[in-house]
Amino acid sequence: MTGPHFIAVFDSGIGGLSILAEVRRLLPEVQVVYLADTAAFPYGGLPDGELIGRVATIMAAIDAVAPPDLAVIACNTASTLVLAPLRARFRFPFVGCVPPVKPAGAAPKRAKAIGLLATPATVGRAYTDNLIRDFAGESPVIRIGAPRLAGLAEAALRGRPLPPGAVREELAAFFDAEGNCLVDRVVLGCTHYPFLLPELAAALPPEVLWLDSGEAIARRVRQLLAEVPPRRTENLPALAGTALFTQAAADTAELTPLLRELGFRRRGVLPFPRGAAEAGPPAEIVAL
Repeated sequence: MTGPHFIAVFDSGIGGLSILAEVRRLLPEVQVVYLADTAAFPYGGLPDGELIGRVATIMAAIDAVAPPDLAVIACNTASTLVLAPLRARFRFPFVGCVPPVKPAGAAPKRAKAIGLLATPATVGRAYTDNLIRDFAGESPVIRIGAPRLAGLAEAALRGRPLPPGAVREELAAFFDAEGNCLVDRVVLGCTHYPFLLPELAAALPPEVLWLDSGEAIARRVRQLLAEVPPRRTENLPALAGTALFTQAAADTAELTPLLRELGFRRRGVLPFPRGAAEAGPPAEIVAL
């Protein structure tokens, strides 16, 4: 009897769990190992070479002990850089995520600008320039490289209160001097941001259309897995159902309710301090 597929989902932190939630909705039987490079979070300030090297090293560490059928790079900042070298090195397919500028440009009956909300690194990439050139159409695009939003999302997911007004401060460029909103569509260009959608939506007019890439990524995962034979249940790796973080941190336990909700049974550490050449084997694995 065959069983489910086994995939890896990677992010610099826990924003990739928003992508995983969409994958779960479409493919509830899929088994997952989640990889969060918390030792190097946030990725926005990392030099390109270090970022590429870290993602490749983490993928190699997992491939050595639990080769996945597919890997999702659930980080816009990383996806703009790492997909080509990863595809050249590993045998399994990769799905990346990019800001959903194309559907924003195609949205009907919209007269104002498109807002692009992402990390400072993502908004400045040539990849993003090309997306806007090819898909924004006639709409102007107002870019915000938000330095704090990903960290605010990480805090919110751990149950910590957000500083009053912090989210609205990050959106200041979407308003003119008189307080008028300049955008009617906002592209969420970081996988952390869907976790802040209630706070983000409350800061802009109710008619603003919000777009993220989670559903499209889930559909692509389903399409690619249809070409891969499912595994026998007894052949699933021991890391299936495990969330791994690259540094041990007490606050990881605060994520237990969310991890359980997404089907994880264990959490642990894939030791990879900033500046290290290699990642250690998975360790400190405990039941949730």
